[in-house]
Amino acid sequence: MKFGYNNARFKTHIQRNTMKQFTKGLLLALLVTMGLTTDVVADTTQKATHNVTILTADNSDGKITTKTIAAAFEKAGFFINDNRDMTAPWLRQCKAGTKNFSVVDFDVYNLFTLFKKDVVVKLGKKYPNIGLFSPMSMSIWTRKGTKTISVSSLSAAAMADIMGIPADDAELVAYGKLVQDTLRTALPNAKVEKVAYEMKDPEGPLVSTAQFAMDPEADWEEVKEEFQENFEQALIPAMFINAGFNDLNYDMEESGYEGYTFYDVYSICYLEVIYTVAQKHPEAGAFAPCSMYMYQKKGTHTMEIGFPSVYNWIASLAIEDKESHDVLVMAQKKMEAILKELTAK
Repeated sequence: MKFGYNNARFKTHIQRNTMKQFTKGLLLALLVTMGLTTDVVADTTQKATHNVTILTADNSDGKITTKTIAAAFEKAGFFINDNRDMTAPWLRQCKAGTKNFSVVDFDVYNLFTLFKKDVVVKLGKKYPNIGLFSPMSMSIWTRKGTKTISVSSLSAAAMADIMGIPADDAELVAYGKLVQDTLRTALPNAKVEKVAYEMKDPEGPLVSTAQFAMDPEADWEEVKEEFQENFEQALIPAMFINAGFNDLNYDMEESGYEGYTFYDVYSICYLEVIYTVAQKHPEAGAFAPCSMYMYQKKGTHTMEIGFPSVYNWIASLAIEDKESHDVLVMAQKKMEAILKELTAK
């Protein structure tokens, strides 16, 4: 039972990327294959790319809603995992006087999670950590006093970099293009928002992983069920929310692929995290909820666990304010502690 760094019990998988490596491959992939830059300065010799794209459309007539956006993705063949209004739970916390909750500055703020099952099946055959972004996340928002609607999304090239897979994978590039094309359909005449910040060096690992030894003499379903029950129970006192669950292996087996004993993905949210960070960075919903995979490959006796760390948020959104930084790191440490305890049993 491992959650280790090298040979130690506890490991956070450290991508070797410096920020130069973190962004080097993105510029060509974004400009040439997807056109997803969000900050191009007047001097054409200086161009910056961003992992998160913000599309904003005029919505004076109110015809674009979270439901119409979801409908556009459903029409394009996506499975909608959730389209969750966050303003209601935020307002409840504000009215209850919960610490660190004060006001809600949004008329609309939804966390939108989705994926295209057939594409994920194809990618899952090649890249076991595809669950890091299956479902992928977006945020949809309208600030109070405005007549626009915005959607944030993570580029396919950024996903590739975080997963450590080729950014030029044809299926992944096509997947990213489909996402952006569908967003353009859902948000007619939308423009890419320019942001004032530049991405910064990640101050920690981009992906956290854990391993849990599966007893080869035991029933794997019982072992998995017990582990996941303990995991779900551990989320509650730590203030995490289990915002969704997907059995990716069902779709893989339906397609005829039987490389996994099981492949599950949890969508995990921490209410205070997204509330705090969204005040200055509403585009943070491109990372929330966090997708955490748990899978076992056939022929092995190990459950592999992984999730994108909060250091992606901090680096990609250039988060500097202490409130946002502190709550993100707090949540990261809490999740690491949960997995460390569960995998040590």
